[in-house]
Parts: sequence; structure tokens; C-alpha cells
Amino acid sequence: MWKDFTKWFKGKTEVHNEKARPFFREGEVWFAALGANIGFEQDGRGEQYLRPVVVIRKFNKEICWGIPLTKNQKKSVYYFSFTLNDTTSTAILSQIRLVDAKRLYYRIGTVSEIEFVEMKKRLKALLP
Repeated sequence: MWKDFTKWFKGKTEVHNEKARPFFREGEVWFAALGANIGFEQDGRGEQYLRPVVVIRKFNKEICWGIPLTKNQKKSVYYFSFTLNDTTSTAILSQIRLVDAKRLYYRIGTVSEIEFVEMKKRLKALLP
């Protein structure tokens, strides 16, 4: 599939130069500007290339590890399904990535404590 990355480059410049970093916490789910990516990496969608991500680890006020979400329910060690705002979301554990807080646009919810602990266990189980 052919992609035109030029539109995202303009958006990426705006995110880097003009966007302020919001306050965020571990376990929160945010729409983040993940952009247009290579191959099988998860893309954002729409004008701002947004995709929901779970903040799995906050390192400081500038950066965190985020895990992209999908509405497609998949059963595999690489996915973790949970309830968010009365719907099922699935974290794509294999696509964990470092996210600058400038990419975070708005918070849409928080993962329950029980499911967040289980998600972290499942993520740790993937590590060699």
C-alpha cells in the first residue's frame, strides 16, 4: 500500500513546535498524534493522525511509554483486551513505544486498576 507522508510531516512540525505538553498519569488513555508510520506500525487517523494509547509508564512530565489501542478484538499473547468507557478496547502490546507528551491531545478515560496491573503483567511476559 502506497502512503503519502508529506501531510504528516507538516502535522509533525506543528506538534513539535507549537503544542504544549499536558499533564498525564499512568493508566490513562489518550488520543495521541502517532502519525503516518512505516509498514505494520500503527498509524494515527484523521487530520491530526490520532490514535488512542494507554500510558503504561510515565518517566517524567515529558515522556512515557504508550501502547496503541484497536477496537479489533484479537486473542494472542501480543494483545490485551479490556473495558474502557463500557466498550472493549485491545492494547497492541507488541507496539509499545516511547511517546513525547506533546503528542497527547485529549484524555478519553482510565484503565481500571485490576486491568492495568494485568496488562503490565502480560507486557512483562513478552520480554526475553
